[in-house]
Amino acid sequence: MSSPEQDEHQRLARNVGELLQELRVAQNGVQVLFGFLLSVVFTESYRQAGEFVHVTHVVVVMLTAASAGFLIAPAAWHRVLFRRGAREAIVDRASRFVIIGLVLLAAAMAGTVLLIGYVVFGGIVGGVLGGVIGLLFGLLWFVWPRTFDAQAGPR
Repeated sequence: MSSPEQDEHQRLARNVGELLQELRVAQNGVQVLFGFLLSVVFTESYRQAGEFVHVTHVVVVMLTAASAGFLIAPAAWHRVLFRRGAREAIVDRASRFVIIGLVLLAAAMAGTVLLIGYVVFGGIVGGVLGGVIGLLFGLLWFVWPRTFDAQAGPR
């Protein structure tokens, strides 16, 4: 029979493992987006683009980089702290970091859609496209999960 201390240790170990697995999905998306955004600056059309495109691009790059920082931080915290018996702190902080990283990623992706929409269709359409995608991510990633009741399913 296991002790409450062993059960808690197993729960925390499982939580850390699940969290790190979830991060693998988000990190891949951030890395692909970041690579795309970095490559854009080397195109002729980017050099000829106006100030709005350049400023928006830099903001989106910064959002993406910040998102990567927050989404990679839990793995770094785990590596630095795992032998110190700090799993509970790792899980607590990592959960917060992931939420912040996902908010930044949603903003970066919406900004990327805004940027592409602006270049292809103009300001109003670009703004609408970016706003719609931002709203979609907000609903799917943050609003809808809060309405979920584990016992009864989605409300």
